[in-house]
Amino acid sequence: MATGNYNLNGANYGPPIQPPPIKTYYSQGRRGADVGCGICRCFYSCLLCCGSCLVNIICTILLCVAICLGFVALIVYLILQPNVVNIHVTDANLTRFELDPGSHNLHYNLSLNFAIRNPNQRLGIHYDKLEARGYYGDKRFAAVNMTSFYQGHKNTTVVGTNFKGQKLVLLGAGGRKDLKEDRKSGIYRIDVKLRFKMRVKFGFLNSWAVKPKIKCHLKVPLSASTSAGGFQFHPTKCHIEL
Repeated sequence: MATGNYNLNGANYGPPIQPPPIKTYYSQGRRGADVGCGICRCFYSCLLCCGSCLVNIICTILLCVAICLGFVALIVYLILQPNVVNIHVTDANLTRFELDPGSHNLHYNLSLNFAIRNPNQRLGIHYDKLEARGYYGDKRFAAVNMTSFYQGHKNTTVVGTNFKGQKLVLLGAGGRKDLKEDRKSGIYRIDVKLRFKMRVKFGFLNSWAVKPKIKCHLKVPLSASTSAGGFQFHPTKCHIEL
């Protein structure tokens, strides 16, 4: 059997066969969805941009308002130069302070004078409501209303009040110990708290009402006691909490 070499070339087999074209199908729904998402993204970006601009504008306005208010407050302060009222207990007279061990009723008779000083040169003060409360060992034993009044510039007003009567007072172990020591020394540690409702006046303008808390820590000798050793009451400054 004869064998031979054959040279195969393009001329013998003709032009190469091209692969069939690949058809591409487009979904109209997907194209629409892409367009919608693009609009949403554009709208979201614009919303973020506008929101950021709006926040910046609001912050700028608030900062300007705060600076203006601070400047106005500084001018008002420099013009008025307000000062806190000074209060002293100038006189205290205690004639009775007894606790009945059976009924736990405290019998008391205490007279007080308060010197209220308005140090302001341009501000008057309305005292619309005044109340004095007596405490012993953190237990309240008396409450008295005082007369309201108006106080002018650079003025000192003396206001008097009197605690008299009896009140059920249940003292703890510490309070009973303090009372025993005070009875022995003839000097009683009594706290007085004042409740004010005040309004400041400048010209024809009146401020809103404020209610400061005033505390007076007193050491008052019993007038009928001989164990006080000649101790005299000293004028005592009260502490103000606004």
